[in-house]
Amino acid sequence: MQRCSEGTALKPMDDDEAKQLAEFLKVFGDPDRIRILALLKDREVCVGHIAEALGKTVSAVSHQLSIMRRQRLVRYVKDGKNIYYTLDDDHVVKLLDAATDHIHHT
Repeated sequence: MQRCSEGTALKPMDDDEAKQLAEFLKVFGDPDRIRILALLKDREVCVGHIAEALGKTVSAVSHQLSIMRRQRLVRYVKDGKNIYYTLDDDHVVKLLDAATDHIHHT
């Protein structure tokens, strides 16, 4: 890692990219959304089962899932009348694992 010295030119992140990243990271600011992501880590789960596991209404869970869907954290597949959610890709797993490691690091 370099140490800042006189004459060091710093180039901040682009404003648009910083705004997109801030919006993305806001999703992780809600404990219920974190718990939903953790439930989806290794499996596809229907909304009803997520709601039951968290002691929340289906409507409340659906709302949280729609927020996460807009940020491409989760995706869904339909199977008949059932809709199953899962994490969108391995990046989400890595984010969750890295954050969990960080809070347990001493």
